Amino acid sequence: MPLVIGESLPPVSLPATGDKTIHLPDCRGQVLVLYFYPRDDTPGCTQEGQDFRDHFAAFQAKNALILGVSRDSVKKHEKFKSKYEFPFDLLADEEETLCNVFDIVKPKNMYGKQVRGIERSTFIFDKEGILRYEWRKVKVPDHVQTVLAALDKLA
Repeated sequence: MPLVIGESLPPVSLPATGDKTIHLPDCRGQVLVLYFYPRDDTPGCTQEGQDFRDHFAAFQAKNALILGVSRDSVKKHEKFKSKYEFPFDLLADEEETLCNVFDIVKPKNMYGKQVRGIERSTFIFDKEGILRYEWRKVKVPDHVQTVLAALDKLA
């Protein structure tokens, strides 16, 4: 069963950029915006990361921590983060541990082939670590504004 609205942050730790390991329950005390994306350095994923980067000050003003998650390695994340100057960390979920908690790895068609990939999704946890908002099958345009509007409702 995937995590649903009203449930707590899962007790998952993942390697992240900046030579860190992030234990999700340690994020309590601030709002957490957890966004999942398919792959580093692809057009949609780059645009989404840039949108979060370009609105980073607005998220900070709302005491919100942004974390991006994909199945790419920390090494790939470091290059992606550096190339686009993302001011937030990216988590490497190579074993799909966190992806499975949210049930976001789905069958997709790529060039006529069936593949498994991350369904672009965003989740907001409140300061107590409770899931309050979720967006699945995210379309990148205007998504960050939608997330910011939801943060206003949390305040």
